[in-house]
Formats: sequence, structure tokens, C-alpha cells
Amino acid sequence: MPALSARLRLVLMRMTRRLWFRAALYALVGVGTALLGTVLRPWLPQGVAARIGASAVGNILGILASSMLAVTTFSLSTMVAAYSTAGSSATPRAAILLVEDSIAQRALATFIGVFLFSVVGLIALSTGIYGDSGRVVLFGVTIVMIVVIVVTLLRWIEQLSRLGRVAETVDRVERAARRALQQRAEAPTLAAADWEPLPEDAAALHGESVGYVAHVDLAALQSVADEHDLTVWVAAEAGHFATPDQPLAWLSARPQEAVRAGLLDAFVITDQRDFQQDPRFGLVVLTEVAQRALSPAVNDPGTAIDVLGTVTRLLCDWAATSRHAAGDGHRPRPAPRHPRVRLRALDPRELLEDVFAPLARDSAGMLEVAIHLHKALATLATLGHPALRDAARGEATRALELSDARLALASDRERLHRLADWRHAT
Repeated sequence: MPALSARLRLVLMRMTRRLWFRAALYALVGVGTALLGTVLRPWLPQGVAARIGASAVGNILGILASSMLAVTTFSLSTMVAAYSTAGSSATPRAAILLVEDSIAQRALATFIGVFLFSVVGLIALSTGIYGDSGRVVLFGVTIVMIVVIVVTLLRWIEQLSRLGRVAETVDRVERAARRALQQRAEAPTLAAADWEPLPEDAAALHGESVGYVAHVDLAALQSVADEHDLTVWVAAEAGHFATPDQPLAWLSARPQEAVRAGLLDAFVITDQRDFQQDPRFGLVVLTEVAQRALSPAVNDPGTAIDVLGTVTRLLCDWAATSRHAAGDGHRPRPAPRHPRVRLRALDPRELLEDVFAPLARDSAGMLEVAIHLHKALATLATLGHPALRDAARGEATRALELSDARLALASDRERLHRLADWRHAT
């Protein structure tokens, strides 16, 4: 049951981020509001409609219906163009963040909701179910809808001026990556127990699906492990590409088929990686943006330099939060909520490999980008995180070897070697 509820929560969370969900919600509100006048009609005084000019509500609703349909069509075409631009100029993996943009969804949902509100109101008016008193309610709600539309349009125009730009896309990916990295920095093992070496008789838990692990329900694993006296080593975290020949987890004992099915239910496997629980995915997407900028067809080293600064900022914040979460060594660490589940903490070497390995290769012949790459690695090495310093030293050495093979001038190669002198410090 816990696995089912976690899967349901994941489905609901993804559903609420879809454009149609907000549009349907606003549409229901609009339809309900349009029919509100028929419910409140008996409680309103007679003759008030004539005094406030509620008889004109039909003309207003007609204007709203026609204009909202046009605005919705224009907005959809603009968004599709922005998604295409983001996919071609940045990376297709970042387009999902534009699709899930809350401002765009609220704008379109408002336009569609007001359109349906207007249509339902016009239909109700033509049937005569409102009467004079009901028109007052419809007129008042229509005025409120107009105010909502004006505010939404102003925000939407501001959003359209940035939608699809590379800088805006980088900012969105940074925010998504920051949330996932901060979550892992505050709880390196996500409230599970620390990883320990596997026993020799550990049993592998294999799945049958092929795809990316989007979510691992640690609470469900803990529940099954408690019930059957097991210890679970999670081998496939969020972002891992799962195949039937690779174990999703290791178990302290070979489970029965029913227990095995319960454990497998805790692993949600989809066809795409997700930003929500996969901190490395945000770094990978940022790297793809920089790689596209470095391609001969684009030749935009400035964007690559901007991405290097973004990644450095993210990793600095991650390291600082990790140190703060670890404390000063005098406070005891909180007991894990899932003591029977063991999970690896983020490996700094893998974080740096996701970014600096491909960028060092693609920027080896560009001195200006290589300089910023080495400055970023030098910054990360001084954060007081031993594993991060060792990983930065390895990436700097590899980057120097690549630049030595690509840079034509000896003075350029010497400059990079001077920037990387920090590698020899103890």
C-alpha cells in the first residue's frame, strides 16, 4: 500500500504540472461561476439589474468569448514556437521545463476558462433561466473575470518577452537543478542508512522494464524490509538507466515472488529522466546547452562560459549546504527514517564528470572557454570538500591534456598550466 500511494502521488504530481490540468480546472470554475446566477436568483431583489445596467452582460460575454478564443490561439502558437526555439538553440531536454511553466499554464488556463464561462453564460442567457436578478450575479462575476484577464495579460506579455531565450532556459534549468541538489545536500542518503559493502551472499533484485528510474519509494522499501526482515541496498537511484540484466537493488536474503513484486513496485521507471529527484540530470542538461553553444554551427562561447558560471554556483551551494547539514562533528547525526534501506550519497566525481568531461573535450581548442573551465575547477577545489577537490584535480589534469593537443600556441598552453598550478598544492 505505501508503494501504491507513492506511485499515485508521483502520477498526481506530474498530472498537475500538465497544461490541460490547469485549463480544465479553470474551465470548471468558469462554468460553475456562470451557473451561479441561477442558484442565487431567488435571494436577489427585483429591479436591481436595471439600475446597474446588467442587461448589457450579453454583449460583454460575446466580446469575451470571441477575444479569448483569439488570444488562446495566439498564445498556443507562440508557446509552440518558443518550445521549438528552446529545443534547437538550447537542448530538447530543457523544453519540458517550458511546458510546465506555471505562468504560461495559468495564462492559457485563464483564457480557456473565461472563454467557456462566456459561452455557458451566453447559452444560459438565451434560455432565459437567469431572469433580471440572475443577470446581476452574472454581471458582477463578468466584471471580476475582466479584471483577472487584464492582470493575466500583463503578466503573460512580460513572460512572452523572455520565453524561449537561451538565457531564460538556462535560468529555468538552474532552478530545477538547484532544488534537486539542495535536497540531496540536506539529506545525502534521503533519510536512508549509509551505504555499506555488500555481503557475499547478497541477492540481486532485477526488474523487467527498460528505462530511467524516475522515483524510488524508500518508505515502501523500508516497509517491505521490516515485514520480511531484509536489508535493501539501492543500486539504481533516480536517473539510473534500468535494464533487466542490471540489478535495481541488492537484498540480504533471496525473497519470495510476492515480496519481490512489492520491492519492484517501489521503483518507478519511465522513458525519460526527470528533474525532480535526479540532481545529475540538471547538470547534464546545462552541459548540453554549453555543448550546443560550442558547436561550429552556433559558435557561441559566451553561453558556454555562462553555463560554467552557473554550474560553479550550483556546486558551491551544494558543498556549502552539505557542510552545514553535516554539522561541526559534535552533534550526533539524526537516525535514518529508513534504517533497513542503504543508499549512496552523491559522488562528487560523477557530478564533475557530467559537466567538465564533455566541456573540456569540446572547448579544448578555445582558450577563453578553457580559462573559465580551469578557474571553475580551481574554485571548486577550495571549498573544503576533499572528494570534490580530488575530483576537480582529476578533471583539470584531463582538460590540460586535451588543450595541450589542440592549442597551437605554446604561450596559451603555458597560461593554462599556470592556472592549474593549484593541483600541486597539498
